[in-house]
Amino acid sequence: MLKKNLLVLLAASLLSACVTSPTGRSQFIFMPEAQIDQMGLQTFSALKTQKPISRNPQFNKLTHCIANAITGQTGGKWEVVVFQDKSSNAFALPGNKIGVYTGLIQMVGGNQDQLAAVIGHEVGHVLARHSNERASQQMAVQQGMGIISQTTLGQNPATLGLLGLGAQYGVLMPFSRTQESEADVIGQELMSKAGFDPRQSIVLWQKMEQASQGQQPVEFMSTHPSHATRIQELEQRMPQAMALFQQAQAAGRRPHCN
Repeated sequence: MLKKNLLVLLAASLLSACVTSPTGRSQFIFMPEAQIDQMGLQTFSALKTQKPISRNPQFNKLTHCIANAITGQTGGKWEVVVFQDKSSNAFALPGNKIGVYTGLIQMVGGNQDQLAAVIGHEVGHVLARHSNERASQQMAVQQGMGIISQTTLGQNPATLGLLGLGAQYGVLMPFSRTQESEADVIGQELMSKAGFDPRQSIVLWQKMEQASQGQQPVEFMSTHPSHATRIQELEQRMPQAMALFQQAQAAGRRPHCN
């Protein structure tokens, strides 16, 4: 009876945690947003002590100008830091924190539109609460495994191993690819509304593809869409993005961050 009650309670919790993302996708989120934000703030604070911060005035001016234009479409106060790192990377964390690596700025050659595509994508992750979604998924898997382990079925090591593999490839990784694609959608919309040319997002991922030099994992086993898939999806949405871009230009939103 206790096991049955636990399963019913878990099922009820899962059902009550269904929300809708900015793109209309159904999400499973039940972690307190304040807790996720605090995790983001702590992580960002730690990174600022662990990684050297770039004092390059050109890199900082470019990055802050782009980030301010992007976040001007979202509202809220965002902290932006340029890190001295050769990696072609950037990130955004819950709690409105943005980090950009100097390696990425150099890779795009200081192109404001290409850098805006990356920053818009990363901000998209925050707006869609992807960190909370991932944490909620992980928590649900752990709770489910804990309940199952109390049942006769769960006492079979082979069954537990199968469930663990299923949790990794059947639940968490597909959602992660979905999140990446969703962040692309949101990012492309944000950069267009801010007045950045969305066509440069295609050029960006072409550069990323060249930079990877065939080192990217096969898409099925990766948490990110392949560059080819990404480019195809961005091209399919380009008419809508160009319409938003033209509206932004007409409204006087013409960033000059270079």
